[in-house]
This record gives sequence, C-alpha cells and structure tokens, in this order.
Amino acid sequence: MAKQKKIQDRDRLYNFLRYYVDCVIKLSYRKTRQTGRENIPNDGAVIFAPNHTGTLMDALVILASDKKPKVFVARADIFKNPTLAKVFRFLKIMPIMRMRDGFDEVKKNNRTIEQATDVLKDKVPFCIFPEGTHQTKYSLQPISKGIFRIALQAQELMPDMPLYIVPVGIRYGNFWRYRSTTYMQFGKALKISDFIEQNSDKSAPELMNIMRSALEEGMKETLYYIPNDENYNATHEICATVAKKRLVALKEKAEYAKSHVMDLQTVANNNTVKQINELKENNPEVAEKLIALGNKAAKIRKNSKISLNSVVSARGVLCNVLKSLLLLLTLPYTVVAGICALPSTLLCNSLLKKFKDKAFHNSVRMMINLLVWPLLMIIYAVIAYIFLPWQWALPLTLLLLPAPYVAHDVFRAVRLLASDCRLRRNKQLKEIYREIKEILL
Repeated sequence: MAKQKKIQDRDRLYNFLRYYVDCVIKLSYRKTRQTGRENIPNDGAVIFAPNHTGTLMDALVILASDKKPKVFVARADIFKNPTLAKVFRFLKIMPIMRMRDGFDEVKKNNRTIEQATDVLKDKVPFCIFPEGTHQTKYSLQPISKGIFRIALQAQELMPDMPLYIVPVGIRYGNFWRYRSTTYMQFGKALKISDFIEQNSDKSAPELMNIMRSALEEGMKETLYYIPNDENYNATHEICATVAKKRLVALKEKAEYAKSHVMDLQTVANNNTVKQINELKENNPEVAEKLIALGNKAAKIRKNSKISLNSVVSARGVLCNVLKSLLLLLTLPYTVVAGICALPSTLLCNSLLKKFKDKAFHNSVRMMINLLVWPLLMIIYAVIAYIFLPWQWALPLTLLLLPAPYVAHDVFRAVRLLASDCRLRRNKQLKEIYREIKEILL
C-alpha cells in the first residue's frame, strides 16, 4: 500500500509552478520590500502570524518572500467542494474551523492540529492569519485563540523542538489599486516554551490570553498602526498630510540617514499617530480641532476625487510636466500595450463586478494576469510569426510581454496627474492641510 503523501512533501509540479507564480506576484507590485528576516529563528519550527488586509494576496506575498515551501490554513467552508479541496491541498492549504462555524465544528480542528504539528516537525513554516478575517485598514482586528491552540498542542507533541510564532506586518501602499507597493516586516519571535515555563501556574485560557497580548503587541510593532475607532479616517488623513515633511526630518537624523524610504514611511506615520494620541491626553481641545480638520479634509478630498497619494507625495509642477512629456514620448507603445491588454482588462472588469468586497479586486487582477495573459500572449505570438518575419516577430513578442503591467502603470500615472491638478486648484483643501501642519509640525 502506497504511503499517503503529506501536504508539506515536495511536489515537482508545485515547485515548477512556484517560479512562475512568484514572478507574477512580484510583478503585481511596483515596489516590494521586506525587513526583519534576521528575526526568523533557524533552530526550530516557525509559525508566521501576519495581519490580514489583502485576502489571497497576503498569503501569496508571504509565499513569495523567499524560496522555502510554506503551508497555510484557510477557513473550512471553502473546502466543501471536493474538487476545490483537492486544489487547495495541492496549493498546500489546510482547512481550519472557526468559532462562528459552531462548537461541534471547531472540535474537528484536532485533525488540523495533528497535520500542523507534522508540518512543523519537518521544519516547514506554517502560516495562519490570527485575525481570522480580513479588513482593509491600517489596523488590527481582535486576535483569535486558534493560533495559540495550535502552537500549544504542537509544542506538547514535539517537546524537544523549539517552536516560535513570528509576527508579520504586511503594508500595502493602496489596498485596492493594482501595481501598488508592498512592505513586509518580520517581528521578534515569540518562543512558545518560554511562555509555558514562565506561566506554569496559569490555566490554559489564561496562558492563551497572555500569549495573545504578546502577539498583538508584536504585530503592532511591525505595522503602520492606527487604532480602529471613530477617528480612524481622520487619523489616516492627518498622517498623509504630514508624511512628506516627517520623512525629510527623519532623513536628517543620523540614525535614519541610510534608511530606506519605505522603512521611514512606517516610522513617520507611527510617530504622527503617537503625537495625535498624546494630544488627546494632554490637550484634548487641540486634538478635537485636529480630528475635525482631518475628517473635513477627508470628506472634501474624496468628493473632489483627489487621491491620497497626491497628498502624501506633494509632487511639484515641474515633476508633473516631466511625467507628462514621458507619457507623450512613450504613447505609441503604451497605446499598443493597452489595446493588446484590452481583452484581459475587460474580462477582469466583468469579474470585479461580482465582488462587492473591493479587498478581492487585486487578487482577481493577479489571477487574470497569471492565467489569461499567457494564453493571449501565445495567440499574439502565433499571429506575429504568421504575418511577420521572425526578426520582427520575436522583438514584438518580447515587447508585448509586460503589456498589462504597462497599461496599469500608465493608467495610474494619468490618474495621479489629474488628481495632482485637482489638489493644486482646491484652495479650501490646501488651507485645511496647512492648518493641520501648523498644529503638528
């Protein structure tokens, strides 16, 4: 009788496809950066605990962070279809029940925990999103106890192997725009055996609460974190307003002089959030005025169809003129690229209408480029080689390869140029931003 293949075992087809999938994931973002890899322990098993804002993209960004295999968990209801269940297993995704599925269903997680322990024994990283569900905010939802149940039972079943939970912060430049930026930070690892030894007198629920507090703090340290309260939108607007000046100020400090700009963005925004919270405690009247300005600015900006990117970047007239000239110079190529990408664009737009939750939109766009664009390229290449000499067909085919990504970037550039112009003409909004800066800077 053949031995049943484990979910973490090597699979030639999976490994072959990984190269292509990782490439498409990286092309889905204009800029990617990760820091803190030195915090991932090498002496034991690791459970990654990322925040959850981008649906499928979160898992794929984690997967593409290095070449190592990883096993994920997802909510059990998506495994009900037998065919999909086989696909998910091939993709190294295991089902997990949630409390909302009912207590009887949660009991079935024992099988998942056994499988997870087997994965960890083989030192294959295991990834679980501790929030349980996604939200498109720079914040955190309550952390469920599922990750700690798995960690504690896994540690009990492998007492001789160190087990760690590594908090991971994923930050997207924009939650809904394709070809945005992604920034990932690995936080300080939490060693499970240390929690068990230091809290030997505590009950299991008490121990899990202690671990939950530690993980929550660890995750916040890896994020641009805004408390998810009634002031969230105002705080986010205020952070964007002063972001550029804060970045310049940080760069002037010796400790940050050589830091990457994406590292400093997180520091700058968290410093602003901290300053707002201090104002709430020490000077509530000023804080109330500041929050009111933030809410007013956000409302005017959205009604005026001005991108927050225009506020953050504060591009000058000369910069926009040069970008416009570049767009004009490359217009012949971008028009051809846009036309060639049109079938996949139309299909994508049709599918997006079926998803009310915009958090899924980038996942859909990525899947279209992953599956549909290669088929279109084969058709275009065949047509090119039929009607043109190979000396022309080959370079034309190569030039068309990045067409969907070029089309997205051109659309983004045009959209931001229009947004910058609207901001420049909006005197009321600029005056509000000036008042915000006077309070904070």
